[in-house]
Amino acid sequence: MQEEKKSLIETRDLSIGYHHPRHGQKVLHSNICVKLEAGEFACVLGPNGSGKSTLLQTLCGFLPRLSGEVCIAGNQIDKVSNRQMSLLASVVLTERVTVSNMTVSDLVSLGRTPYTGFFGRLKSRDQELVSEAIRSVGLEGFEERLITNMSDGERQKAMIAKALVQETPLIVLDEPTAFLDLPSRIEIMHLLRKLAHQHNKAILLSTHDLDLALQMADKVWLLAEGRKMETGTPEDLVLTNEFRRFFEREGILFDNDTGQFTVEKQKVKTIRIVGKGIEYKWVSRALARRGFAASDEPFSGFQVEVKSDGKREYLLTGPDGKIQKLRTIEDLLTQLEYEEATLLTE
Repeated sequence: MQEEKKSLIETRDLSIGYHHPRHGQKVLHSNICVKLEAGEFACVLGPNGSGKSTLLQTLCGFLPRLSGEVCIAGNQIDKVSNRQMSLLASVVLTERVTVSNMTVSDLVSLGRTPYTGFFGRLKSRDQELVSEAIRSVGLEGFEERLITNMSDGERQKAMIAKALVQETPLIVLDEPTAFLDLPSRIEIMHLLRKLAHQHNKAILLSTHDLDLALQMADKVWLLAEGRKMETGTPEDLVLTNEFRRFFEREGILFDNDTGQFTVEKQKVKTIRIVGKGIEYKWVSRALARRGFAASDEPFSGFQVEVKSDGKREYLLTGPDGKIQKLRTIEDLLTQLEYEEATLLTE
C-alpha cells in the first residue's frame, strides 16, 4: 500500500496583500487554495508585481494574511511560536549575503540556531550536520572560504546549505537565481530539485526562469494581477493553455510545442529544409529567427539541405536552381539575405 504523502503547506480561501496607511487594506489575491507535499519541488511563476514575494512571506508568517487559513505541517501559522516555525520552515531571501569575515562554515552553522540556543555552541552532532549540508550542496573544501570571496552562485549554495542544516521539512526561497548567470541558475535549480526528492523536503521558490521551471518543477503555481491563481504540473498547465493566458503579451507568443516564448513575426516566409539531427534543429531555429517557417512542399522558392555526415555543409538552392555550398550557419544566413535582396531588385 502506497504511503500517504504529508501536506507541508495547505491554504484555505487565503487572501494576501497589505495594509496601506492611508488607503486601508489592499488585496492582491484571494480564494487561494493550494497544497504542497513532502518531496515536491514547486515554483511560483508570474510577472513582476504579481505578488509572488507577498505570497511566500504570507505563507511563512512574515506578513499577516488578510483572511483565510495557512497551515504548515498541519499547524495554523497564527498559533505557532517563532521557535516552532523555525523548526518547520527555513527561508532563503533574495538579498546577497555581504557579512565581512564570515566563512562558509560560520554561515551554515547559523542554521543550527533553533537547536543550539542563544550562545550558539555547536555540539559534535551539529558540526556533523553542518559538514554534511556543505557536502550536499557541492561546497566541500570551501568550509573556511570567506563568503565575500565567493561567486554569487557559491554564496547561494551556502545559503541553501544553511537552510538544509536547519532540518525543517519545508524550505522556501524567494528568487534564489535572481543574480546568477545561466549555468549557475541551472545548477541551483537542479540542486534544489535533487534535495526535494532525495531528502523528502517540500521546496517552494519564486522565479522568473519559466524555461527551467517547465523542465524541473513537479508543480507550478501561476500568479498574475486580476487572475485566479492556477496550480498543477507544468505539462497540464501548458496543455490547458494557462501559460499562454498568464504570460503572452502583444508580440510575445508562448509555443505549446516547444515550451518556449517566441517573438511574433509579422510576415512569415516559407523555406524547405532537408536534413536531420542536431544541425537540422539549429538551422531551423536560425531561419525561424530570420522569419522563415519550414515547409514540407517539394520546393518553396528556397531550399536548404543540411549535410551532417562528418563534413558539415549547407546547400542553399535558390528559385533559379543554382546551388550554393556554405560552411557555417552564419554564411547561410548571409547568402540567403543576399539572394532575397537580388530577387527584389530584378
